[in-house]
Amino acid sequence: MRIVKCLGTACLFLSLETAWADITQPWGLHSQFTLVSQGHPTFSAPYSGRNSLNPASINNETTDITLYAGMRISANGEIWINPEIDQGFGLSDTTGMAGFPSGEAYKVGANAPYQRLPRLFYRKTISLGGQSEQIASGENQLAGSVATDNLVLTLGKFSVVDVFDTNAYAHDPRMDFMNWSVIESGAFDYAADAWGYTYGTSLEWTKSWWTVRGGLFDMSKTPNSTKLDPTFAQHEWVGEFEERHRFLGHPGKLKLLGYINYAKMGSYADALRSARQTNSIPGTSLVSRGSSNSGMALNVEQELASDTGAFVRASYSGGAEQAYDFTEIDRSVSAGISMKGSRWGRSGDTFGLAVAFNELSGAARDYFAAGGMGILIGDGGLNYGPERIMESYYELRTSDQAYITFDYQYAVNPAYNRDRGPVNIYGIRLHLEY
Repeated sequence: MRIVKCLGTACLFLSLETAWADITQPWGLHSQFTLVSQGHPTFSAPYSGRNSLNPASINNETTDITLYAGMRISANGEIWINPEIDQGFGLSDTTGMAGFPSGEAYKVGANAPYQRLPRLFYRKTISLGGQSEQIASGENQLAGSVATDNLVLTLGKFSVVDVFDTNAYAHDPRMDFMNWSVIESGAFDYAADAWGYTYGTSLEWTKSWWTVRGGLFDMSKTPNSTKLDPTFAQHEWVGEFEERHRFLGHPGKLKLLGYINYAKMGSYADALRSARQTNSIPGTSLVSRGSSNSGMALNVEQELASDTGAFVRASYSGGAEQAYDFTEIDRSVSAGISMKGSRWGRSGDTFGLAVAFNELSGAARDYFAAGGMGILIGDGGLNYGPERIMESYYELRTSDQAYITFDYQYAVNPAYNRDRGPVNIYGIRLHLEY
């Protein structure tokens, strides 16, 4: 059975209601647990700043437990709620690399478990004709049939990347790659609170071989904030065109995305100018004003064989204004391959290998070289070099509901600094789903 639509950071295909797979499902209840432990040995670093990756040997853990509860309130309307319990911190309190090594690590954390509500949304699917396809039950998805030509409206609290910039091989830090600049387009500064979620709406029009998406989303009140702007005065417009094709008999997708952010943000040039006048360290918060920043991303996924797929992402942002809600990346290219273990007799296992190359704009380089701080990076100085990352993982499926993943990342010029690193990052991930 083919999944034709899935909303959520995890498009996992197991559920408690598989008996509903071929009929319209009135409700759904699923859950997941993920634990990630990451660490690195000592690496070279002659100096450090407030947002530097700690050069000492360290290890951190994050855990999260999520409940996915949904109900069909009409023939084509669903409501979903995802309460979650989180605990732990990313390496160095989730700072020190623009392409941060764990998508399971948020920009806030706590030693004690805390509860939050990342998603509460309504989704309505309107049939526009075409053939009828069956969809299976999954997280944030009820089993039933859907017309191949349709409109999908999503409204409420969810993540921008639940709908935009998705990729079958690199998008889910609970099941595939983990590095931020691999699982997302690095220069896509998508609207979000410090946990990666926001309020907004999206509309998707699917017909034949293409889909067009558009959305309006709330940005955080201040950069990297736990609070969203309640007035929507600071907001993001995002659009995406998706093309579906077959290459040598194998399916693939090509997506082109564009976005415009409007918020009270500071430009790097203004921060440097102000710092020179006052003989101080530059800070974008000191020169923030209503301004806009825009960017674009290309996202390609291609099945190469029944058990092998590849992906490529390339993204760009203007880079004159500060990064606001994601991370300090102005140019990024990532590519990788994902292979199922059927070739070596382990069909439930997956091996992945990817690389990412991240860069800053010229204005951002000058700002960080002068000691400026950002969302994730800031060493107090900068000997600039592109941030280069390699990630490989092996996911071992131990049962229908349990996965253990071994992850390795190698980072050259972490936070774009030739004076620091390279860094070897080792990780293990335990994921359970029901």
